Amino acid sequence: MEQIEDKKQFAVLIDADNISAKYAASIFNEIENYGYASFRRIYGNWSTKGNGWKEDVLLENSITPVQQFSYTSGKNATDMAMVIDAMDILYSRKVDGFCLVTSDSDFTRLAMRLREENMYVIGMGESKTPMALTKACNKFIHLNLINKQVNDVESGALSPASKKGSKAAEEDHGSAVTSLPQIEEAIISFINDNENKGKITYLGEIGSRLNDKFTDFDVRNYGYTKLVVFLEDTCPRLYLYKIDSAYAVGLVGQLDRHKLEKEILLFIRENGGQVENLSMVYEEIHRKHPAFDPKDYGYSRLSSFLRSIRQLSVSGNMVSIKERK
Repeated sequence: MEQIEDKKQFAVLIDADNISAKYAASIFNEIENYGYASFRRIYGNWSTKGNGWKEDVLLENSITPVQQFSYTSGKNATDMAMVIDAMDILYSRKVDGFCLVTSDSDFTRLAMRLREENMYVIGMGESKTPMALTKACNKFIHLNLINKQVNDVESGALSPASKKGSKAAEEDHGSAVTSLPQIEEAIISFINDNENKGKITYLGEIGSRLNDKFTDFDVRNYGYTKLVVFLEDTCPRLYLYKIDSAYAVGLVGQLDRHKLEKEILLFIRENGGQVENLSMVYEEIHRKHPAFDPKDYGYSRLSSFLRSIRQLSVSGNMVSIKERK
């Protein structure tokens, strides 16, 4: 019980008129990444086919059906019922957020209103969902794109994007989600911001900031399962390197850090394992790499950059290779 109570509570409200039952498993698998679905309701006119939402699907996923007759031709009574329930749940203060499962832009104002009440709003729908609704949510998940990814993994088939890189990724998602050039430009901006503060940009930060900036960002939308592979394949102006066990992200044009560290260590070894003045190291680096700047790696001074190399010890102006214990 403690584990459930620690999780954020969500009300999952599904528009059966607008969303197919084939996404049922994906909807609840996704919500588990954010919290617990304490309310599970689906709205529709069950006297019609209902997009495949049959009794067995509802029972399997513990979804409560809400019958809504179409009182007047051409009017969507389902939308109104779902909005009324959402506001009732909101004022009950029993949840931390809402998951609105629909591709209907009529729910845009509801998403905005829920956010005004400090609710975390997750949207789920197909790629046909208007931009207004995707932007109104804190996070929007394209069910048809992630569902395709799940099907590819289960069938053992590689997606076109993972085979061919950025061109295939563009073709795979089309204009439904944030474009790859927009993502790359945003990452470059993050890196430059961090460089101005003397910070290294790590992969984890990239993922968090992309999610904050683009409500629909998810590497699965482009045919990938890992952010590191997505960046390597689709963002040619970026490169990734490891610091200890963590990935960091830099701009192409900077020197490869691993290679640079090897050259510095070799130079110091050739000088007896110790160099008495930092300027000698600086001159050696600049002799081979005139464009070198420690700020490119997140450091304001050369001494700070050298201290980040585990095999080196820096004391004052002296640089030496640490003795192995």
